[in-house]
Amino acid sequence: MGPGDLKQTIISLVPCDNKVLVGFENSDDASVYKLNDEEALVQTLDFITPVVDDPYLYGKIAAANSLSDIFAMGAEVKTALNIVGFDNKNQGTDALREILRGGNEKIQECGGLLMGGHTIESPEMYYGLSVAGMVHPDKIYRNNTAKIGHVLVLTKPLGMGILTTAIKRDLLSESATNEAVKIMETLNYIPSKLLKDYDVSACTDITGFGLLGHALESTNPLTSFAIHCGIVPVIAEAEELGAQGVVPGGTKRNMKYLEDKTTIMCPTDKCYQMYCDAQTSGGLLISMDPEDAKEYVKRVEDLTYGYATIIGEVIPRGVTPIMIY
Repeated sequence: MGPGDLKQTIISLVPCDNKVLVGFENSDDASVYKLNDEEALVQTLDFITPVVDDPYLYGKIAAANSLSDIFAMGAEVKTALNIVGFDNKNQGTDALREILRGGNEKIQECGGLLMGGHTIESPEMYYGLSVAGMVHPDKIYRNNTAKIGHVLVLTKPLGMGILTTAIKRDLLSESATNEAVKIMETLNYIPSKLLKDYDVSACTDITGFGLLGHALESTNPLTSFAIHCGIVPVIAEAEELGAQGVVPGGTKRNMKYLEDKTTIMCPTDKCYQMYCDAQTSGGLLISMDPEDAKEYVKRVEDLTYGYATIIGEVIPRGVTPIMIY
């Protein structure tokens, strides 16, 4: 569902309780409920349909995608529950076993525990997790609290929506497929933990609404995000395929929704499609002190396969919430 439709659907459901530190009124990545002065419960849920043919790899990617919202809030994963819609008519139980094995490996990788789940028969397969984490109530990362003067760091490249569409159409080479899988299955766990050493004013992860959609949710009435065209890391094959019209429906919806909320000041608007591309298990978008950002990017270089990049800055509100230079 696109960002505009989703907001209208849930606007009347906002919880009212003084222990709710983060609800869904501001489109944050997860909810946060205060337990006491030292602990707050972080909860999220996400699932996706298959993005690759291999069930084991699909399980790893789907789990990484679900777990990411906990890391975006600065929290530690504690427990997870499987959510499965299984196509029993066209798939054997071996495939389901491999999906769950891949997912459990990712849960264990970040110190979490799989506690069970629920499975139904479904004509369209899907898999994901309901995840619970813990964070100190005073150390939550919000998405819309970015400080003017802070820079924007992105830890993974864009293009996963286009690449997974190409995989489904059997248009992607084996090497490009392997690169996409490697990026999508990589957890944002350690990059999130390392942020505790720096001056961070906001954080979110990039998933279905694309870079610009999640950037829009991260602005507030006083700020705009200025993104430098050509600096944002993008998988080369995704740019080529996008130019050929291999574009998922989610990306097209993002482009339409964001067109009047974005000012493009660079010589070409070709970047717009890539920056709207709907991601699966994308990177963290972090607002942080400029000097800290330089050190952080170097520190996570190996963890992010060299893709982590300073892509822009937080500026006073301009003509639109998003500015591309």
